[in-house]
Amino acid sequence: MTTDQLQSRLGHVFTDSGLLQEALTHRSFGLPNNERFEFLGDSILNCVMSIALFERFGELREGELSRVRASLVRQDALYRIALELELGDCLRLGEGELKSGGSRRPSILADALEAVFAAVFLDGGFPCAQGVIDRLYAPLLAGVDPRKPSKDAKTALQEWLQGRRMPLPAYTMVQVLGEAHSQEFEVACEIPRLGVRTLGRGSSRRIAEQQSAELALAAVRKK
Repeated sequence: MTTDQLQSRLGHVFTDSGLLQEALTHRSFGLPNNERFEFLGDSILNCVMSIALFERFGELREGELSRVRASLVRQDALYRIALELELGDCLRLGEGELKSGGSRRPSILADALEAVFAAVFLDGGFPCAQGVIDRLYAPLLAGVDPRKPSKDAKTALQEWLQGRRMPLPAYTMVQVLGEAHSQEFEVACEIPRLGVRTLGRGSSRRIAEQQSAELALAAVRKK
């Protein structure tokens, strides 16, 4: 995918194409890179999501709004949107990151998307950035259910065990599958006291841990 196609998907054509280029440049490629843009983009995203949730859910209190916002701005959500945009095809990565599959790595893609949000803001102002973010997040916002707990599986499992004064689970890397550019991680979640051992898989260790925790949580709740 080209940067022209990316701009079409974003719904914003850059006046200063250099801003987009910098947003798509990982630190492994050299200077200037997108680290400063990422910092700014994170704040812009939080602001836009705050406005969207404030307007959409007039009945929610501050703590509830913060909880829902956290679920929308975390790495997993950004990663999914970046994949849909095929953002990885446009990233400028150093040789090492290219060989290790950096264009598909959740952390790199999530950070780059935040950097793109900053680039849109610098190019067109806050209304442009807000418009881009609102469009990209529309499917996620449509599926938000404030009544549904947004705690991730690892946190929920930890709280379940702590509430019963049990030791915390242990997460162990079992194996890494596939080639460097398309690796899949397998992680075990073990709770010896309850005889529970589950396996999770994902494109990153974090995702695999969350999946194994989700399976473990389902298992302990049946006991």
